Amino acid sequence: MEHKGILLESGTNELEIVEFEVANNKFGINVIKVKEIIQPIPVTFIPHAHPHVEGIIQLRGEVLPVVDMLRVLGIQGVERNPQQKYIVAEFNKQRVVFHVDNVTQIHRISWDQIEKPSDMYQGGTSQVIGVIKQNEQMILLLDFERIMVDINPESGISVESVKKLGKRDRSEKRILIAEDSPLLRKLLFDTMNEAGYSNLEFFENGRDAYEYLEGIVKGGSDISEHIQLVVTDIEMPQMDGHHLTRKIKEHPDLQKLPVIIFSSLITDDLRHKGDQVGAEDQISKPEIAELILRIDQLIL
Repeated sequence: MEHKGILLESGTNELEIVEFEVANNKFGINVIKVKEIIQPIPVTFIPHAHPHVEGIIQLRGEVLPVVDMLRVLGIQGVERNPQQKYIVAEFNKQRVVFHVDNVTQIHRISWDQIEKPSDMYQGGTSQVIGVIKQNEQMILLLDFERIMVDINPESGISVESVKKLGKRDRSEKRILIAEDSPLLRKLLFDTMNEAGYSNLEFFENGRDAYEYLEGIVKGGSDISEHIQLVVTDIEMPQMDGHHLTRKIKEHPDLQKLPVIIFSSLITDDLRHKGDQVGAEDQISKPEIAELILRIDQLIL
């Protein structure tokens, strides 16, 4: 499991997902986030923990929180599947265990096969970031970063960390940001404005961002007169951040544009993927102050 996602060539706009079940519903998690899948082991109860947290386990000497996906998804009154599993995951520089009913298989798919959830049925607090149609069934791709921020708000992007950088005027610098999560777009808007970067162009996936950039240079304009830097997430429907970066760096009129990958998937094991597609830097969420300082260096 640990090596499956790493074997994918960088920038192909593909991903592998681990399909799992909760109360007979099918969900997916990016295989890159998954360290291992284990049988349930005894959980130690923690007083006054968040309602979604069952407790903690000790795995090879490391103490990890166990998150009950039944509680996260608001499913009540169902019995546990006897095949239940623990998914040990790592992202945002943290390790966590997700308690699910079963883990079934791995799918290799393209990001353009993943549909963005409709505003009509996802609601403002949805934990679903994508819908995958697989034969006659649908797999929901969950926003695990949001699940963890709901449990521990301090693990998310903090405006306070940016305030420590002090006031400065960067308003003339125009930055394009590709980020599919509405919550993260709002947080990035607030924190970037606090840092003085108020001239921002947001897109919810890499495809729309690339088409915008391509449209600028097709009109004969120098891209640096319109956009000074790109910040992109990795996991996005239609086109992921690695593929977006690769296309920018392969385009003769866009390749000089600095690109920073800002994602929960930045780890020592996976950093080479961003290097291969030519990103100027890769910063792990939620290190927003580090992102701001790197932007300062690249576009001043």
